[in-house]
Amino acid sequence: MEAESLQQIETLLGYPFKNQKLLIEAMSHSSQTDDRLDSNERLEFLGDAVLSLVVCTALFERYPDNFEGDLTKMKSLVVSRKMCSDVAIDMKLADFIQVGKGTDRARALIGSIAAGTMEAVIAAVYLDGGFEAAQKMVLTLFAKAFAQADENSHHDNFKSLLQQFCQRKMHTTPQYELLDEKGPDHNKCFEVAAVIQHRRYPSAWSMTKKEAEQKAAYNALVELRQLKKEEDSLED
Repeated sequence: MEAESLQQIETLLGYPFKNQKLLIEAMSHSSQTDDRLDSNERLEFLGDAVLSLVVCTALFERYPDNFEGDLTKMKSLVVSRKMCSDVAIDMKLADFIQVGKGTDRARALIGSIAAGTMEAVIAAVYLDGGFEAAQKMVLTLFAKAFAQADENSHHDNFKSLLQQFCQRKMHTTPQYELLDEKGPDHNKCFEVAAVIQHRRYPSAWSMTKKEAEQKAAYNALVELRQLKKEEDSLED
């Protein structure tokens, strides 16, 4: 690759390489090399792991009240091949991918080739500058991906929504009360209700306590928002 192209890529990444050979390797698709060991495939393997660690760490720290299942859903969206491809395309990184003559250039700019290159570049930054450098770059380039994951999580994370509502409007935090449980140990059902400022809201049943709490939070949100509408109408 030409020096000018390498500098342009570094500008896009916001990271100057000490060893530009790593960047060249990261941008080289296997169709362009005589030996696959000289392509970005090994870096892609490492980059996938680095990306996952950065994303998992960020989600763990940003969402202390989210359950493992919620965090897993968010992580899956952020580190998905489609998201990696979208990031590479949006930042114009895909324009610099080195592919062989027999490979459709247009195809290289989308899909798995772009996604793999994005992961390879993450690995290259990690090897060149360490975890903190890779972490900083990922958090910057994937900022929209994190925002999208956060938005999507709110659609089914009713406990989080209820907590935000209560803290913002009522200056308190909801509690969850186990009211009843039925069935044998291997097939129990649980009844849970949300309790806010000593008031118990409509309960909900489910096969797990966590899911029952989510449903109870939804019931509380429905009632709280209905009360809010009635209060607003009275003020009008």
